[in-house]
Amino acid sequence: MAVPTDPRAAWGLPAPGTLPRTAELEPLVTRVLAPNPSPMTLDGTNTYVVGAPGSGQAVLVDPGPDDPAHLAAVEAVLAARAARCVAVLVTHHHGDHAEAALPWGARLGAPVAAASGDVAGPAGRLLAPGERLTLAGTAIDVVGTPGHTADHLAFRLESGAVLVGDHVLGRGTSVVTHPEGDVVAYLESLRRVHDLGPSALYCGHGPELTTDPGAVLEYYLAHRAHREQQLLDALAAGAGSVDELVAAVYADVPREVWPAAAQSTRATLDKLAADGRVELTGDGRVRPA
Repeated sequence: MAVPTDPRAAWGLPAPGTLPRTAELEPLVTRVLAPNPSPMTLDGTNTYVVGAPGSGQAVLVDPGPDDPAHLAAVEAVLAARAARCVAVLVTHHHGDHAEAALPWGARLGAPVAAASGDVAGPAGRLLAPGERLTLAGTAIDVVGTPGHTADHLAFRLESGAVLVGDHVLGRGTSVVTHPEGDVVAYLESLRRVHDLGPSALYCGHGPELTTDPGAVLEYYLAHRAHREQQLLDALAAGAGSVDELVAAVYADVPREVWPAAAQSTRATLDKLAADGRVELTGDGRVRPA
């Protein structure tokens, strides 16, 4: 199987570490970059301020870490828009997206909405795929995108852009966490977003993807299929544990992200076992079926 070609490589995307702290992506959306860069969060978490110009209202999507400098930057965007926050939406429960949801919601007097009750809090709203939220002078459709985590959601805007959280990253590929992540659900979610025909993908980390969002989603699907074949090839060559598989398949990836690669590997092995292509033994070993 040929290595899939990442279309983003030819797009001239901003280099790592060069994203501006704030950027207006379209009249509906301003991105505010949190100061939490890392190998897993790339430049940091992207918080999105969403609302129709002149509405006097805005929604925050993925407030991110509860960091005073980040809060100040978000409040400056709200002030520039002459908007008050009327809701805080969260794509999933990971702390780099959700930590600030409840404290900022309380500060701003805005309810929190998410798929998880732990994130939304006792006074929050539980969101379900297929809902349409009418907020801040616009409509936001809730899209179910489980896979990275079981509770992952995306939000489609009236402009056609989709706020995808960790479902798709501006650079690289997303981790399917284990044991709560699910590769089969993730692949279905990628196809679901692809079928929406998004005009842009506004990612939880890294730059926005506007040139050909469908091509990125197709690459993600091809990448997952390629990883499955790499794992099968490594098993045939003698690898028999997750650590051995990661060392073989992710040899060209920095070791600092190998723990995340191990999560995706375990999740993919679960899929391959369900497909009858590998056997998982009780001692943590793996062998071809």
